[in-house]
Amino acid sequence: MLQAKIAGKTYHDDTKHSYLSVLIDPNYVDASTQPSPFKCYPKFYRRFTLDVNNPIHSFIWLTSAITFEKIYKDGPYQLRVNPSAGALYPTEIYVQIRGIKGIVDGIYHLEVASQSLTLIYELIDDGVESYIFPNQIVKGFIFLVSCVYYRSSWKYQDRSIRYCFLDSGHHLGAIEASASLHDRNLQLIFDFDKISLNADLGFENKEFITACAISGEVLAKNIRRLRLKVPFVSGTDYFEPNQFIENGYKETADVKSYQQPLAYPQFNFDKDKFFQTVWNRRSIRRFKKQSISQESYWTILKQVEQPIATESFEEIEIYSVINRVEGMETGLYKGNHLIKSGDFSQKAGYLCVNQAIGRDSAATLFFVSDYRNYQNAVQLAGFLGQRVYLFSNYLGIECSGIGAYYDDETQEFLGTDKDIIYVMAIGI
Repeated sequence: MLQAKIAGKTYHDDTKHSYLSVLIDPNYVDASTQPSPFKCYPKFYRRFTLDVNNPIHSFIWLTSAITFEKIYKDGPYQLRVNPSAGALYPTEIYVQIRGIKGIVDGIYHLEVASQSLTLIYELIDDGVESYIFPNQIVKGFIFLVSCVYYRSSWKYQDRSIRYCFLDSGHHLGAIEASASLHDRNLQLIFDFDKISLNADLGFENKEFITACAISGEVLAKNIRRLRLKVPFVSGTDYFEPNQFIENGYKETADVKSYQQPLAYPQFNFDKDKFFQTVWNRRSIRRFKKQSISQESYWTILKQVEQPIATESFEEIEIYSVINRVEGMETGLYKGNHLIKSGDFSQKAGYLCVNQAIGRDSAATLFFVSDYRNYQNAVQLAGFLGQRVYLFSNYLGIECSGIGAYYDDETQEFLGTDKDIIYVMAIGI
């Protein structure tokens, strides 16, 4: 699917789906072999439980909270505020906290399973700022999103490189939602020295940092790099390496994206209702083939297209197959422009690897990009996807992300030479 020019060479993500490839390799796995979806540091590390009645604790907790538990024959599945391909949850959150009363200055791991923060590194005159923007210090919070890639590659093999980056974007979107609910500023940063930070956090290529989000006051000050390396702790109970994913990450980790002036979104929502939306967000698996209003459809797109608070920029264009939107002609749209009319619901379902949700939706959205940095572009698509989830659900409309589609055929149908990054279905 993906060809990105990187430092004079071309990066190939050879994980395209086609009708034939899916038939040849349907990729069944033994559910009993799934690696652990939770990372825990040893019991002797200092940790404290997050009190949801404390606004600071609540802000951190809501970025990754477990919101629901399903019981299957293979055991319980705990669903979280952030969607994840196959509910495998490869992403982890680390947060550097500095200058917050009652909390030791340090780098913490957010332990989702126990709703607690684990102190993995105590700060003195050092910090992660020096890897991100030298000569500046953050009084507040720096969230680091990482991927424990084997949780995803266990099932999706090489293609999980896409899902790791999409899930990273989803998680950044969950951080944005929590910041909005807690009236905290937020800036996303994608371009920084990820490779060195991975090494000093002790990840040993089994886990990698994808992005960070800053909430706090940025001041001018020289901060040195971490004076000590953090001991390695595995994010899964067992691990199998995937060289394709490790190479793909390294080749895309230090490529600079396009740059844009920093601008902030201006959301206007009822906080109580939006909190319930964040808490109750789920991925729909079946639509009733009911219509949604044109007003709701355009409201969702308008909210999704609000500014992303980052100076790194990869343009994401959205094509839509409109199936059931009142007052809109069925057909293929780019933004608000009708490209070709007709009933393409069956075609959309086929392109989404014959998934009914692509066929039965009110609208199926295709995200495309002519990116400079593949890693950042896919994260931004996932970030926008999280907005689609939340603002659809806020209006009572169901949503599901779709990571599997026939890449070349989708590109041909849309009439674009840009890469297909993500697909989403919304409806009732």
